[in-house]
Amino acid sequence: MATGHVQKGDVMPWINDTGSDVAAGDIVAFADMVGLAMGDIADGEAGSLATCEVWELPKEAALAIDQGDQVYWDDSAGEIDKTDTNVAAGKAFAGAPAADATVLVKLNA
Repeated sequence: MATGHVQKGDVMPWINDTGSDVAAGDIVAFADMVGLAMGDIADGEAGSLATCEVWELPKEAALAIDQGDQVYWDDSAGEIDKTDTNVAAGKAFAGAPAADATVLVKLNA
């Protein structure tokens, strides 16, 4: 039985070593997951990233996403898509028709 519970894990500490400042609300892709900056994080500084729950994120234009679809973060475009060579972002919490600019994503689901 595990006895060393540390925390729930909704938010994780992160050191910004990207070479650029990260603004509150920005998606940070690392390893094979994403986090959402909970506040501004200057380059070289520590901050907090949300790693779960549902967030409204920008999505690729003209892309229809069905509820439950696995979605990915295109770091260069700064948007959600369905391209599995990008970093897995989570599951679509609700469908988003092609005309929508955003999609609800349950992070890292």
